Amino acid sequence: MSTGTVAKPSAAPRKAGRRKLTWPWILLIVAAGLVLFSLVRIVSGADDLTSVGQVSGALQLAVPIGLAGLGGLWSERAGVVNIGLEGMMVLGTWFGAWAGYQWGPWVGVLFGLVGGALGGLLHAVITVTFNVNHIVSGVAINILAVGFTQYLSNFTFAEAEGGSSKQSPRIDEITDITVPGLSDWLATLQGKHWFLISDLAGILGGLVTNLSLLTVVAILLIPATWWILWRTAFGLRLRSCGENPVAAESLGVNVYKYKYIAVTASGALAGLGGAFLAIVATGIYQEGQTGGRGYIGLAAMIFGNWMPGGMALGAGLFGFTDSLKLRGGAENVHALLLLVAVLLVIATVWQLYKKKYVPAVIAAVFAVGFFLWYAFTDQVPSQFVDAAPYITTLLVLALSAQRLRMPKADGLPYRKGQGK
Repeated sequence: MSTGTVAKPSAAPRKAGRRKLTWPWILLIVAAGLVLFSLVRIVSGADDLTSVGQVSGALQLAVPIGLAGLGGLWSERAGVVNIGLEGMMVLGTWFGAWAGYQWGPWVGVLFGLVGGALGGLLHAVITVTFNVNHIVSGVAINILAVGFTQYLSNFTFAEAEGGSSKQSPRIDEITDITVPGLSDWLATLQGKHWFLISDLAGILGGLVTNLSLLTVVAILLIPATWWILWRTAFGLRLRSCGENPVAAESLGVNVYKYKYIAVTASGALAGLGGAFLAIVATGIYQEGQTGGRGYIGLAAMIFGNWMPGGMALGAGLFGFTDSLKLRGGAENVHALLLLVAVLLVIATVWQLYKKKYVPAVIAAVFAVGFFLWYAFTDQVPSQFVDAAPYITTLLVLALSAQRLRMPKADGLPYRKGQGK
């Protein structure tokens, strides 16, 4: 029997993972996107693509979507699918408007939070305590919220001066912020329509012109969520409930408590998004004014891979496409055809580089189709303009599906005591 040294087993080759995006790469991608937008604006002549008004409008439309997405992130990180975000937004719009026209906009914001939180609490009771299917519960809450608010409107807004059964009286405005001097200078610079410089001025101008204080609060909630969920012991326990609740319980975590907290907070954030729609975006409650933004917020959260930063980018994208149909409409969306065509060409080159020839051919065919559509038309049909935000939602989810990773226990049934 030989006593030679035992050779160490060779380590199995590890599959190369996707590189983590660092800040320099993120800034480089943002800069490249801005250059591409500037080129499309100059070629198409759609100067409103990156104007101060366009960016300001996109931000206002992105906030309720982002708040709904943030609510979905809290819930699903704790393992509860929240398809009921739309209904919780509906509750936020009604309660926010009901309190807002009587006692002021900030009281309305508070009541919007409470209304959404009640919807979230109901979802938690149904899914966590009674272990009902999360999708069934969410759909039921969406239906219940619409019927409940319609019923309440009949004997509240209908009897108020300036209101009706489908609309509330007007609500006082929340203070807007405009940086004096800087706002006017950026607007003037954007009006020059210079390559890249004017586009950058338009984006920055949109962030310092007529910015609602509630918008500032909503933006600050994004880094606050990241810090709470990823930098605190509370957040670690909450996320463990969405990854492996049995293991979390075996380590002494009260899984039910954290799920209840997460889903209630989810409803409160969605309700805040609804209150924003009623108080800031329109100044009144209108029946059906959420317009599916709860579902789009859920799509933004999925696009962002259940992370706050990615969710914010998704909300910004959907808000931007929604804003296009309000400012310039057909002309702006027509310019987007050229942008999509160029992006598809880039995707084709990338797929060829990775030697994935079938996706490359498909991307190339669609690129040619969009180029021809842009070249042989002056504007797109009005129906396509109205559907642009929803088409964008479907396309983004389809293209980003391969890189997504949801919490492992998201939507799975759990009973107290499984970890003991």
